Amino acid sequence: MIHLRIVAPEEIAHQALEVLSASEAVLNIVHLHGAATKPDGDLILCDVAREEASIVIADLKELDIPHVGSIAVEHIDTALSDAAVKAEKAAPGLPSDAVVWEEVEARTSENTELSVSFVLFMVAAMQIAAVGLVLDQPILIVGAMVVGPEFGPLAAISVALVQLQGRLAKRSLVALLVGFPLGTLAALLTSLVFIETGAFPAEFETGDHPLTSFITEPDFLSFFVAFVGGSAGVLSLTSAKSGALVGVLISITTIPAASNVGVAAAYGRWDDAAGAAAQLGINLTGIVVSGVITLFIQRRYYLARRRKHLSDPHRAAAGLPVGKSAKSKR
Repeated sequence: MIHLRIVAPEEIAHQALEVLSASEAVLNIVHLHGAATKPDGDLILCDVAREEASIVIADLKELDIPHVGSIAVEHIDTALSDAAVKAEKAAPGLPSDAVVWEEVEARTSENTELSVSFVLFMVAAMQIAAVGLVLDQPILIVGAMVVGPEFGPLAAISVALVQLQGRLAKRSLVALLVGFPLGTLAALLTSLVFIETGAFPAEFETGDHPLTSFITEPDFLSFFVAFVGGSAGVLSLTSAKSGALVGVLISITTIPAASNVGVAAAYGRWDDAAGAAAQLGINLTGIVVSGVITLFIQRRYYLARRRKHLSDPHRAAAGLPVGKSAKSKR
């Protein structure tokens, strides 16, 4: 279940109540007249079945509530209510498959900022990967994959391409175009220092590192794993299954490949550096392509439901047009 907290001017609040009351997937509607300030208005609380959340929110957005008030979305972990069970049955589909698109947009948008913490995580992940590569320790490679924050911007690019959000795509690309080179450069510098101080061996032969040599040897299976992993990662984000996302992070070799470019360059092994760069490119492409395809399919299903909902005669009671979406007041 999803909990909505809505603040709106009195007139629009009454329209919102019509929207909420008309949906069988909405329950526990509470209306507090004039209870809100900053912005001033009525406060409406309600619960809605996850499967129907984006449909209901879309109607509320047609009333221009995000511009004259606010809509807050929260998760309900447990709801002990026969009415809640009835509401979930009234909504088509299963809660585990439902996508709350506003939540996906907010979550991916938060993970695309080129912040100091993002860069530091990229650098830290590639430092761990560099040591794992030199020591031929897969456990360190796995650790580096988990630490790396790169999947957030990659998922955001997929969302931006499907929903045609140029600004989100630009922010995500900037984060990746800065984060990956800085992390690789840091891995290069650290490797040079460790080679000089004897912490790393003076020579590095890929053949002597059988457990991590796959990072510099891209093939079709590299793309296949990245493609499947990217799809699973997007599904984990849209269904809020964070456990699955951890599995995705440790299956895609973006961070180790980028780090290997720096390590190989430090040893003057340019063939290995080129192979790692190719591995990185293959993984990034596979993730974005599969993410776009997965989101496109999910989005088409939502839009089909949305078009059907627009013909609901109950929209008229809320002052919304039947058969089409209201034009934005902005």
